Amino acid sequence: QVQLVESGGGLVQTGGSLRLSCAASGRTISNYAMGWFRQAPGQEREFVARINWNGRFTNYADSVKGRFTITRDNAKNTMYLQMDSLTPEDTSVYYCAAGLSGSLYTTGYDYWGQGTQVTVSS
Repeated sequence: QVQLVESGGGLVQTGGSLRLSCAASGRTISNYAMGWFRQAPGQEREFVARINWNGRFTNYADSVKGRFTITRDNAKNTMYLQMDSLTPEDTSVYYCAAGLSGSLYTTGYDYWGQGTQVTVSS
């Protein structure tokens, strides 16, 4: 089992930045692809970014490409999401996830964190 805990969310103004962290425990994440998803009230959970097991491959949703950066540090068992140039449309609960396959879809992940709220004010 892998336990995931997100942190780093909060309230920020338009144009600001936040860095989310996803700390894993219970098992090393070095064998897993990792991803970030987000879910706004009344909407489905949507893909944000993913990273392969060694960090050499990354993939982003078009809506965040060029503004968000996903990275991982397997030695620290932690994944990150640097979010820059934030807009109110980025307001959501952000979830990290781990899976052996990893994909653009929630079904590609086996383990999920509890989520962290990101609110961007206009």
